Amino acid sequence: MTKSKQDRENNSVSAYIYEIKLGGHLNTDWQTWFEDMHICLNENGETLLVGVVTDQAALHGLLKKIRDMGMPLLSLKRCK
Repeated sequence: MTKSKQDRENNSVSAYIYEIKLGGHLNTDWQTWFEDMHICLNENGETLLVGVVTDQAALHGLLKKIRDMGMPLLSLKRCK
């Protein structure tokens, strides 16, 4: 049985909310590729991905996707 997103957020010690800022606008069609991350398009031409990342392996997987897209990574911030 798989855990729900809420269960992972409440029970995982290593789950944190991250903000990842990218150079350029990421089309919202990529939403499914970035799963539970929320895509915010800023007026200054940057994209902000915000969401819960369950552990370090998931964070590295997310960063690999960004690398593979060729978008510049401007910042990575752990919020919680």
